Amino acid sequence: MPKDAETTVTPLSNEADWPVHGHEVRPWKSSVRGPKEDRMLTEVTVSLPPHILTLDLPLPGDVLAAVERATVAIATLDAMYGDRLATFGSFLIRSEAVSSSRIERENASIDDIAKATIGLKSPSAARTTVAAARAVQHMVTDASSGTITLDAVLAAHHTLMHDDPHDGIYAGKVRTVQNWIGGSDYSPRGAVHVPPPPDTVEEYLADLIGFANRDDLPALVQAALVHAQFESIHPFADGNGRIGRALINAVLRRRGVTRRLVVPIASALVAHVDAYFGSVNAYRDGHAGQFVAHLAAAAGLAADGAAASADYLASLPIQWHDTVGARKGSTTDRIIDVLLEYPALDVHTVTNRLKVSDQAAWDALNRLTEAGVLHELTRSKRDRAWAATEVMNELDGLNNRLRGIA
Repeated sequence: MPKDAETTVTPLSNEADWPVHGHEVRPWKSSVRGPKEDRMLTEVTVSLPPHILTLDLPLPGDVLAAVERATVAIATLDAMYGDRLATFGSFLIRSEAVSSSRIERENASIDDIAKATIGLKSPSAARTTVAAARAVQHMVTDASSGTITLDAVLAAHHTLMHDDPHDGIYAGKVRTVQNWIGGSDYSPRGAVHVPPPPDTVEEYLADLIGFANRDDLPALVQAALVHAQFESIHPFADGNGRIGRALINAVLRRRGVTRRLVVPIASALVAHVDAYFGSVNAYRDGHAGQFVAHLAAAAGLAADGAAASADYLASLPIQWHDTVGARKGSTTDRIIDVLLEYPALDVHTVTNRLKVSDQAAWDALNRLTEAGVLHELTRSKRDRAWAATEVMNELDGLNNRLRGIA
């Protein structure tokens, strides 16, 4: 079974503030042929996370203050840009999906992601990233009802994984086999974390969903604990990280911290991915506050970085109109007005969205390409497609700012 990659770091404090994961020895028999060391493994020590439905986490004042600052930053971002720049939400979802996929080592180029967005042939990593964006959208939209449900989590997982050539048959289904993180590809030998046995997963998920629907603790604290606990349970054969990170935004939406936007927290996490994995591991050792503090810092950075992206994106149509100088109301002029919403497009997109002829669409797309507003994604005469260069590049621009290199 494929394994996830994680690293370990030393906890910031030796004092546990959360129940330490228990352990239990279970029999193990390898179902695949691998190295001799894996075939000789006869038992495995599985992790047993605490049930958290009724738990409370005591946090020091400085961590609570960081949580409050990050929550205010997120709510301010949503209030300022959620209505003013309606298309910003789709950009943030794409950014979140790109970063969350990169944490899982699904590295697709921006152009390939653009092609996958409009259904053109593209590498698996690009298709998975687009599926991740849809999964985030579905889960967060469902949470707007005021309740997070297991059905919504399973549906999001199905959206993410149903086209996967290896694990598509498990899409939307809780695992029925033992999985593990790190170590060997063939057995849990040397694993960083062995999640609870499959016969316990449904009970753990019921407990987690109950915790996710509480209203008596700070929303960002709740989101952090839901994510860390979900990663400890690892309820799916694959896709756990991306669904677990989508849950962060689902909790924030359910609690009303956001109304329109998805905060690109994964973009901030991928900037310091070793610290992220380390704080998740610290959670399992009873240091939940460390993970809360890490997520609060990431959320604050994400909100600040997203605000900079919003200002930049809002300025682009003005620049494009000035550069191209198209007649008001022309097809070229109208395409510019929808590029933030449709940064990847083909002739069909233009004709369907703007109700213009194929020839008008061709002429306008070619003019925008000559002006440098668009670049062509394909060279095929039959399946030509274009992308708004500056919009797509800003996906990496946001990540670079969060890494402090731009």
